[in-house]
Amino acid sequence: MKVSLPAKQRTGRLLLRRPAEADLDFLIDLFSRQELVAHRPDPVPDTPQQSAERLARDIGHWDKHGFGRWAVEAGGELIGFGGVTLSRDYGGLNLSYHLHPRGWGHGYATELVAEALRTAFGPLRAERVVGLVRPANPASRRVLEKCGFTLEKEVMLHGAPTMLFALARAANFQARS
Repeated sequence: MKVSLPAKQRTGRLLLRRPAEADLDFLIDLFSRQELVAHRPDPVPDTPQQSAERLARDIGHWDKHGFGRWAVEAGGELIGFGGVTLSRDYGGLNLSYHLHPRGWGHGYATELVAEALRTAFGPLRAERVVGLVRPANPASRRVLEKCGFTLEKEVMLHGAPTMLFALARAANFQARS
């Protein structure tokens, strides 16, 4: 799949832009935070090298496919990364988002997910979007459910039980309050 999304787009409060090498220091800080990695099967923070590899994958996805996870800014400040990428294992597009703890509790994740879904079902013409959530992460589950996702099944991901939520094109993906 090769499309060409704009390098930047806006929601009500967020600037969503293509990630850049200059985002590396933020990404290193983000994935070094214990509260962010606490829901992983092995809750060890990423090394700077792992964060650099993550950023390279995100930039490479944009280069290859014309879309991918965005760098997310609020109020002119980088607060996280999120969006959709191709899913090799679960069909459709995979939704993911990682926000800095200072951005938690402001509705940014819901706003980001709603825009990712508009993009996925609009210009990307996806038939299905999936989101993977650990049972120990109820906040992420609430975001997906608020945006119309339903629990489809439990899968094993990196050796740990993970809930697979899905949303099909025909479903109403407008965020509910």
